Amino acid sequence: MTGGGSQGGHVIEPALSDLARHWVAAVRRTSYLDHGAETLRRRFEELTRRLAGAMRAERFDPRIGTAAGAAIVDLGLTSPEALRHSISVLARLPAVVDGKPADTDEDRFGALLGAFAAGFASASRQRILDDQERIRRAWSRALTDAEHNLQRELHHQAHHDPLTGLPNRVLLYRHLTDTLRDAPDDARIGVCFLDLDEFKTVNDTLGHGSGDRLLVAFADRLRACVNGADHFVARVGGDEFVVVAGGTRSAEDMTELAETMLAELSKPVRLDGHELTVSASIGIVEQPARGADPEELLRAADATLYLAKADGRARYAVFDATRNAEQLLQYGLTGRLAGALERGEFELVYQPLVSLVDGRLRGAEALLRWRHPELGTVSPNTFIPVAEQSGMIHALGRWVLRESCTAAAAWQRSHPDTPLLVSVNVSPRQCTDPRLLEDVEHALADSGLHPANLQLELTETVLMQSTGRPVQTLRKIADLGVRIVIDDFGIGYSNLAYLRHLPVHGLKLAGAFMAGIRSLASDHVDEQIVETVIRLAHTLQMTVTAEGVETADQADRLAALGCDLGQGWHFGRPTDPAGIPALR
Repeated sequence: MTGGGSQGGHVIEPALSDLARHWVAAVRRTSYLDHGAETLRRRFEELTRRLAGAMRAERFDPRIGTAAGAAIVDLGLTSPEALRHSISVLARLPAVVDGKPADTDEDRFGALLGAFAAGFASASRQRILDDQERIRRAWSRALTDAEHNLQRELHHQAHHDPLTGLPNRVLLYRHLTDTLRDAPDDARIGVCFLDLDEFKTVNDTLGHGSGDRLLVAFADRLRACVNGADHFVARVGGDEFVVVAGGTRSAEDMTELAETMLAELSKPVRLDGHELTVSASIGIVEQPARGADPEELLRAADATLYLAKADGRARYAVFDATRNAEQLLQYGLTGRLAGALERGEFELVYQPLVSLVDGRLRGAEALLRWRHPELGTVSPNTFIPVAEQSGMIHALGRWVLRESCTAAAAWQRSHPDTPLLVSVNVSPRQCTDPRLLEDVEHALADSGLHPANLQLELTETVLMQSTGRPVQTLRKIADLGVRIVIDDFGIGYSNLAYLRHLPVHGLKLAGAFMAGIRSLASDHVDEQIVETVIRLAHTLQMTVTAEGVETADQADRLAALGCDLGQGWHFGRPTDPAGIPALR
């Protein structure tokens, strides 16, 4: 056998080589094969030679056919067409094979083709299973990756602000909790609570889109300022941000940081063709970290922020324990005030108003007292500002007005010849209430009190600042016959020229003047001031009442100066309504 090719050291017969070439040509049309022509030729010549060898062997081994069927699957020929074309080409194998026993040719060839087909089918099935397993594993990996990315994204979204990318309140609490828990005994911590001043104006004038872009710029500037290793910045609300600084040594570290932030944040920002300069206010808390509570730290910093705003904005304020205690008391009183009126915890006492001319009782001022079952007697100086801020002053003021008018009506009935005046304080917020006139009318009508026996006391500052509707309301009340008096006169604007154009019937001198009004030891300047005010008030046809009169000497001096009425402990302590007529 000469003239054939060689394969693995074997020389292949030309007829077998030609059969191998036809086999390659037949199956290459059925599948894409990632092999070069020379590689396929050598591989198929080897398979053809082995199959021919099986036909010629003394002992027939069908496993050679099985291996050949599996081999073409390994080459990538897995389609039914590849098997069909392979069998079609191999059908010519007996014709090119010689030197074999003739009686076994057909049996051997049939068994060889069967083994070839079985090997092909088994290898194809295994290849499919392997492919499925690879796909399953790839899908599992892809699913797992898609789940470690979704979870990561969800975790990020749950702990970060979507607008600025800063940590949100949830992550802030976690950071604070971990920091405080792991803090050494001597460690300190600082917290700054910031928000933009007048941010609502930006939203209202330029739109929320511009407002959002301003917040992003604000956040970027904060990141640039707060770059310490132990620093942490979070956005916790609309325009509210928190900076946590670890490893501080004193409050001075935080004030230096606050000054840096205020300077950076005050630089103009250009938005939509507008150059904006927006300031910020900062509340600072700096204290030992060990044992601190995250909630309390943030609450204290937030409360201190509003102290900074109250002091003028565009500034920082440092936590003060005394002011904080006052705020906590006020916060607590807000909740307790809610039902105090319905529970009957308020009462009115009355302090006499006495004529300094003849010493006769002319009426009394109604003074509100809160008898709390747990706190005891709460000072009006404490709870009135809380009622003002919460808006509860309206209901409380109506109650005071009704009760006072009812008490004065009873005095009027018991002393019809010389009816007594009741003086009722009206808070700043009540002055702006459009229902004030209606409240006065109802109180007078329900009690039967004559309007001339009701006097309303307003602070000088409120009256001076009132314009438009509040002044019109006061004029209508005065037209009813009710007296309007300015309380604590002399500590505010003190503009008598302006007062002549307001519906005012009298002045009450501030108690601060009384310390200088003493007989022989009187302060000459204080006396001159009081005398001047009295003379000008009388020129404007106003009466003058002095409050805080504690001695007979003061009463005598005030009478000598021309003061009309006096009020104070010298004339009597506050008493219940029944005690007032008894003073006559």
